[in-house]
Amino acid sequence: MIGGRRCSEAARRLKRRPDTLELSVLDGQPMETELQLQEDNEGTPSKGAGNVNESGLGATEVSRSAPSKRTRWFQFARSSKNRRKRLHCDEDEEVVQQDRRNSDLEGSRRACLAQPEGMNIGSSTQTIATPLMMGDSFYSLAPGGGNPSANKSDDLELYKQRDPSVTSESKSAPSMRRLSQIRRRRSSYYFSENERRIRANDKEFNAQFKYHNNYIKTSKYSLFTFLPFNLLEQFQRLANFYFLCLLVLQLIPAISSLTPVTTAIPLIGVLTLTAVKDAYDDIQRHISDSQVNNRKSKTLRNGKLVEAKWSEVQVGDVIRLDNNQFVAADTLLLSTSEPNGLCFIETAELDGETNLKAKQCLTETIELGDRHDLLWNFNGEIICERPNNLLNKFDGTLIWRGQRFALDNEKILLRGCVLRNTQWCYGVVVFAGVDTKLMQNSGKTQFKSTGVDRLLNFIIIGIVLFLVSICALFAIGCAIWEGLIGQHFQLYLPWEHIIPKDYIPTGATVIGLLVFFSYAIVLNTVVPISLYVSVEVIRFVQSFLINWDEEMYYPTTNTYAKARTTTLNEELGQIQYIFSDKTGTLTQNIMTFNKCSINGRSYGDVIDLRTGELVEITEALQSVDFSANPHHETDFRWYDRTLLDAVRSDEEHSHVFFRLLALCHTVMAETVDGKLEYQAQSPDEAALVSAARNFGFVFRTRTPNSITIEVMGQTEEYELLNILDFNNVRKRMSVILRRGDSMVLYCKGADNVIYDRLHGGQEDLKARTQDHLNKFAGEGLRTLALAERRLTEQYYNDWRSRQQEAALSMDSREQKLNAIYEEIESEMQLVGVTAIEDKLQDGVPKSIANLQNAGIKIWVLTGDKQETAINIGYSCQLLTDELADVFIVDGNSVEEVEKQLRQFKESIKIYNRFRPGGFEALDRLNSDSNMDPLSVTMTQTSAFMQETNLPPTPPPPPAISVVTFRWDEKNKDNKGGPDSAECNDLFGDDKRSEDGGTASIVVDESTGFALVVNGHSLVHCLSPELENKFLDIASQCKAVICCRVTPLQKALVVELIKRAKNAVTLAIGDGANDVSMIKAAHIGVGISGQEGLQAVLSSDYSIAQFRYLERLLLVHGRWSYYRMCKFLRYFFYKNFAFTLCHCWYSLFCGFSAQTVFDPMFISVYNLFYTSLPVLALGVFEQDVSDKNSLEFPRLYTPGLKSELFNIREFIYSVLHGAFTSLVLFLIPYGVYKDGVSANGFIVSDHMTLGAVVATILIVDNTAQISLYTSYWTVVNHVTIWGSLVWYFVLDYFYNYVIGGPYVGSLSQAMKDLTFWVTMLITVMALVAPVLAYKFYLLDVHPSLSDKIRQKSLKKIHSRTSSVVRRTASSRRGRRSVRSGYAFAHQEGFGRLITSGKIMHKLPQDFAFPLGLGTKKTQVLHNNLNSADGPNSKTNNVTGHHMVNNNTNMRQNQNQHHSSMADITADGRGNGGDDGRGSGGSDDMSPRAPCQDLDTINL
Repeated sequence: MIGGRRCSEAARRLKRRPDTLELSVLDGQPMETELQLQEDNEGTPSKGAGNVNESGLGATEVSRSAPSKRTRWFQFARSSKNRRKRLHCDEDEEVVQQDRRNSDLEGSRRACLAQPEGMNIGSSTQTIATPLMMGDSFYSLAPGGGNPSANKSDDLELYKQRDPSVTSESKSAPSMRRLSQIRRRRSSYYFSENERRIRANDKEFNAQFKYHNNYIKTSKYSLFTFLPFNLLEQFQRLANFYFLCLLVLQLIPAISSLTPVTTAIPLIGVLTLTAVKDAYDDIQRHISDSQVNNRKSKTLRNGKLVEAKWSEVQVGDVIRLDNNQFVAADTLLLSTSEPNGLCFIETAELDGETNLKAKQCLTETIELGDRHDLLWNFNGEIICERPNNLLNKFDGTLIWRGQRFALDNEKILLRGCVLRNTQWCYGVVVFAGVDTKLMQNSGKTQFKSTGVDRLLNFIIIGIVLFLVSICALFAIGCAIWEGLIGQHFQLYLPWEHIIPKDYIPTGATVIGLLVFFSYAIVLNTVVPISLYVSVEVIRFVQSFLINWDEEMYYPTTNTYAKARTTTLNEELGQIQYIFSDKTGTLTQNIMTFNKCSINGRSYGDVIDLRTGELVEITEALQSVDFSANPHHETDFRWYDRTLLDAVRSDEEHSHVFFRLLALCHTVMAETVDGKLEYQAQSPDEAALVSAARNFGFVFRTRTPNSITIEVMGQTEEYELLNILDFNNVRKRMSVILRRGDSMVLYCKGADNVIYDRLHGGQEDLKARTQDHLNKFAGEGLRTLALAERRLTEQYYNDWRSRQQEAALSMDSREQKLNAIYEEIESEMQLVGVTAIEDKLQDGVPKSIANLQNAGIKIWVLTGDKQETAINIGYSCQLLTDELADVFIVDGNSVEEVEKQLRQFKESIKIYNRFRPGGFEALDRLNSDSNMDPLSVTMTQTSAFMQETNLPPTPPPPPAISVVTFRWDEKNKDNKGGPDSAECNDLFGDDKRSEDGGTASIVVDESTGFALVVNGHSLVHCLSPELENKFLDIASQCKAVICCRVTPLQKALVVELIKRAKNAVTLAIGDGANDVSMIKAAHIGVGISGQEGLQAVLSSDYSIAQFRYLERLLLVHGRWSYYRMCKFLRYFFYKNFAFTLCHCWYSLFCGFSAQTVFDPMFISVYNLFYTSLPVLALGVFEQDVSDKNSLEFPRLYTPGLKSELFNIREFIYSVLHGAFTSLVLFLIPYGVYKDGVSANGFIVSDHMTLGAVVATILIVDNTAQISLYTSYWTVVNHVTIWGSLVWYFVLDYFYNYVIGGPYVGSLSQAMKDLTFWVTMLITVMALVAPVLAYKFYLLDVHPSLSDKIRQKSLKKIHSRTSSVVRRTASSRRGRRSVRSGYAFAHQEGFGRLITSGKIMHKLPQDFAFPLGLGTKKTQVLHNNLNSADGPNSKTNNVTGHHMVNNNTNMRQNQNQHHSSMADITADGRGNGGDDGRGSGGSDDMSPRAPCQDLDTINL
């Protein structure tokens, strides 16, 4: 800086390598003393190299005379601050150094362009190999890594130069040990908490950091910790702790009127049942852990390859992986069996994708091969990031042989991946066990509880407060009674000895205090512990009903649905948001060639020749026979024979079409067991090349500069001149080919991109093709447009020279290359379009439609790019063309995202202002006196406004909407009763007309908005300043799709909805990237049956297909919620009816806590007399059948609003129970008070009253639960009527066999007619109001389930919801104005092909530079460089054969056909100087008449 002193040469070296400052302290390097000498001469500037040498000599002397390293360390600590302040150079030196670095960088880039083989796969940066400063850092490694003895001797020489004191010990073993210790100590001193250091094959070095081993533990308990930990967890539940306190109170004789057994036995039962269930779950986790930990892995130990368990693998070990073997830990790839260090992996366990992905090791480590001696001597040190859950990111550095090499994610194999199509590979373990990214994504298992559980906890607190209030009231009443009346009856009712008798008020107060606790014990049955036992049993049985459901069995993989938890069943009936992954969850990740359009003629539909109608394509329909083609694929399906006939008749345009598909791609071909197989970077390309293969255009092989195909049995070889690679900006890829004297450019890409680059004169062809594109897009197919351009040699050579100049440019290289590409990818001739179906899982559109009709909002969270995500949204009918608008949030900054959200909010406001069924429409309805009372249709049409600055006048209504008003006497305001199907507000708040009818508004539910958010924009949407705006818009959208999101973002979105909306969420996925989302949601569902089971292991429920989610929620979820709520309502009713009898009786017993019932009856009331009927109700009850539950999704609505059990329903049950207890006690009390039997016996004793009330209570419970039960089974009959009989049997056994205190009371009462009349009157008084209320609801306010049951009784099956025909086999023929473009291909594969790095072996005649043509034309292009584009990143390589299943049905418009230019079989063509293709649109296809069956307007 200006005015500052110049740094010495040593200081500048120190500035470049800051770690040497600390090293000099530990190692006595000359650097330290040099700085010390400078410190002594602060005013003297540096004097050049001579001073540095002198300082170096002085440093040696000081180093020898230094007392100890400890002293040097403290000296360093004291002066380090001053030293660092002086380590600055002035601005001139900084400018010089920056210029030097720029020149070095330019040189390296030129070297990079000159040697494209130095590029890494999947990375846009070249391999960094920076030499380290020997002697200045502990990073320095001795050369000759393959010779251990040489390494040791060189290290020793270096050590002797640094510390001459050990010269005399140079040949001794202790000196070598000291050297090793110092080197290890140095690395440990400079370990940062933000980085991780690993040294290959050095356990001692790695052990000092205490890295986790590869042992996996997901279990919670061990044999010794199970009992204490499990009891601790159980007593954290409020109910268990409450009953434990009651048990302690019952152990005190002075306050307990009940034996402790009444609480101890149920409490022990609950604890035991829960402990057994927890133990079983943990045993399953132990078994799963053992299976994983005992897997075998080949590990290098002492230079030999040995088999070791996965749990024994350590960080730093070199392991070997064989083909089709799981990766044991996160590993840095060292060498592979494939050329150029490539290997292929399948990541189904991580992300559910089955397409292969390519990984490539460093070129410097390829030489290690499979030689165990070289691998064992590999001593590279890896410095990398800390363990994290980012599956697609890895940053690190490899230090080896004195050089640094950059490491990224493309060189890392993650645990859970499977090695495919690679014979073997070796790697160094970087992360092991819980540090692996797979386990980091698993996260901690969160305790999940249902909304019913949380409500129960709240209710229990309220009941306890109510109980305390009642007890306090009765305690006060007891104290007053004892003080006024009881004191005079001590002869008959003596006070306890602990109560003071000297002063009456004090004694009465003490008695009242004791009675408080006595009543707390007597009234504890309001919340009996049997409630929790019953809840656990019901959930347990419901889980088995889910497991045994044959309708959710998937025979292909022999997989049943499985409830992996037994505590969340009723939560399935309250789901408000579903968060779904795409790949592997909604789709099969299989692409099929479905339809196409060639020269304006559409192919793919099957038409009945007799009727001219479209034939629906099913499995029963016979497909076209391709057996004449020796290379055909047996699983390829195509049903339109006209296309095959056109190809076989040498129709020109069809040949151009399939020749383009066979040549314009980056697929690799190989022969395995005599069979041709393809490895594609994306399933889209695999489907297209596979289609061309089956139609006779077989892609055979490729080299870096040629492509060989076989056309109808004839081999054609093309010279590959250039590949203009695909990227997300260009949205297209092109190849430039030469065959013979003709040269052509083939291009495929998005239809809008291709259309903008076509030459004029193709309006008719473009219009007809656009019509086909609209139909394909409307059917949810992924479309690509194909085009060609004929080139001349002169034009291409001129373009090539300018392209090379742009590729070597250091300024704006990307922009210049794009401009060059734009130049040649213009004036093209349209060839046709392809329509690929990204095969959805069976039944996905129908399931999504039904779930949406049920009121559930569905969000798709995927890592795919925007176009693919939107296309799948349309395919599965999550998005429809009827939507008013689809909002896309793709801003890169907070300001851009906020602006977009603001615009979208304004658009929604405009739409809602004119929304069908809004207040304005109702006003018009009321004001229009001439309106037709049967039906009135109002249509509103206008252009949708996108401008943010709205005019002051009211804007026109958006889109097109239809509102239909009709009067219907049958439509009424439905309100569900507390014991009906509880479908409140299903029919809206309709305004009634003057004549009493209802004006119902029918609104198309498909209208509305959808929101698409990109991952980089989602970061800003989740920020505190924008999350409320984001939620406001998202909550008003019918569907939300988040694309390019990370696993962490998926979890954050779920957490946001849970927190802000307080909504019940469900997450469904099939890969490790979905685990965070699954664990964050209230309910996690994993897709099983695939190879990736990581999501299943972390889920609460597992199903084999997405379509089973519909049944899981709408049937089992709704039933579970309905049953649980009904069970709870009845349970609270019967217990309040039972317990509050004591409250009424206390008014007549001086508040003495005397029980009206026999203590044994109190103990077994909930256990033996009323438990089985209510359990049967909770397990088997259903209001409608499973078929009706699926047919009428709106039956699910009450669960969304928690209408079946809430505070209101609980209070209703309490009041009903209080009324029952009052009637139940007062009528028998009035009858038996001062009562005398016919024989003259007095029947007004306490025991007779208690027996009569208890018997009537049991009979009333039986009658009430009979009215509660809607679905009768054999189990219901046995439990309900059996419990009634069981009461009399058990009462007789207890009183007469065991000798209970109430012996003879009931039998004597039953002999008198008074008992039977009293019971009849009491039961009728209790049942009549309930029956009246039920009939009132059924007749006046019937719910949806009531109507369904009535129709079922009349055998009338009618569906009120719209019929959804959205499966892949029955798509409706509709047109869409949107683009159907979606292409999963990614940038970077073209460079791999042209550089030859992906080739297994190069051809023998491959002797010319890449992309320069044949040997004959090599001289012409010697002055051209081989690089044809910027560095690019390569992602996944897939190797799947895609099957085709044409399952679409649509209708076609009238079409006219024209032809286009083509390269003939001999490679000739007419090209103009401008490179424009010849050929027009006037020549007609020989198989395309003006109008045929394909073009009939149906």
